[in-house]
Amino acid sequence: MGLSMSQRKAVTKTIATRYTRADKAAKGVILDELCAMTGWHRNHARKALTQALRPTPVKPRTPRPPKYGPDVIAALRFCWAVLGAPAGKRLAAVLPELVPTLRRFGELSIDDATAELLVSMSAATIDRRLAEDRRRLDPKGRAHTKPGSLLKSQIPIRTWAQWDDAAPGFVEIDLVGHEGGNAVGDHAYTLTVTDIATGWTDNRSVPNKARKWVLAALEEIAGILPFPIRGVDSDNGSEFINHHLLAWCEQRQITFTRSRPGNSNDGAHVEQKNWAIVRTVVGYHRYDTPAELLLLNRIWVLQSSLSNYFCPQQKLISKVRDGAKVIKKYDTATTPKRRAEQHETVTVEDKAILADTYVRLNPAAIQRQIQALTAELLTLTIAKAGPAPGPRQSRVIACQMV
Repeated sequence: MGLSMSQRKAVTKTIATRYTRADKAAKGVILDELCAMTGWHRNHARKALTQALRPTPVKPRTPRPPKYGPDVIAALRFCWAVLGAPAGKRLAAVLPELVPTLRRFGELSIDDATAELLVSMSAATIDRRLAEDRRRLDPKGRAHTKPGSLLKSQIPIRTWAQWDDAAPGFVEIDLVGHEGGNAVGDHAYTLTVTDIATGWTDNRSVPNKARKWVLAALEEIAGILPFPIRGVDSDNGSEFINHHLLAWCEQRQITFTRSRPGNSNDGAHVEQKNWAIVRTVVGYHRYDTPAELLLLNRIWVLQSSLSNYFCPQQKLISKVRDGAKVIKKYDTATTPKRRAEQHETVTVEDKAILADTYVRLNPAAIQRQIQALTAELLTLTIAKAGPAPGPRQSRVIACQMV
């Protein structure tokens, strides 16, 4: 069986250097060897050996014209800023719904062709186009949980996986501290309540970690959720592990569980929202005045409408360990509002309320109001007497509306 053309070329290239350095008699022997292997005529073999060492000029490929022009990229940046800088996979999933909404409210002035290109953009392309914008955003934080020793025997432990397929109404709760690097004295905390099934998240800020404030904030959030609370899971902090919250749950026939001490991943759903919502919106400054507390709660009302109705989320559907490698698979990104509408346990009346509320919401206008309030909050924080703000700043200023 003869050699293929690629094999012939490889043999020729290997022999070519030896052929060039050989004398006339040796060249004749090399030609005979090559002709025997390839079946070529001596004249063709001689030309092939000469050509093998000659550099082949490579013409630079003419770059194809860009598919997405400046108008599409500008519109993409605007959509990205409206939703608070989500990742490409989440943004790509919601663009077909977000772009018509923004155009309907007159927030996005683009023609049909530009809109079609924008909604067809892949997640990878979105990430590439927004890479420079994303590099500017990078704050971090600290934890404030102090263990509560009471009632632990009466409150069962729950791990992160046990409510993964729960119906809407099973929530995780946690507090985020706003001490600004100085934990001395009273300062505000934000209660985050996240529904595990839908990702629906609401926040309320309280003046300190006193049980009465935490319980009052939880009571307020329970009254505005689009479904009743069926279960509450908290960490082991004393603000949650107490008779007040236990009695509140028992009176309403709500399942009350807690995470394992020292395992923050047991509350992975709410921990993620502590970062994705609280820290990215109001940053790491110290908030300890009534005026700041009022602004925080005005922000959370607006942020609830934006994140729950317009910001898509992905849920972990499987996690498999293969030796040292962990393989995770996620579902298609969608909004908490869509997840609630698709769940059979949410009543028809609640679904109708969600749909009616959604039609009236303008996400760009909501984002502008949030930015105005966060700018006012930042002004108050910097102007007041007391400890200087920490080095890490809110990324709200970095993520300006395009």
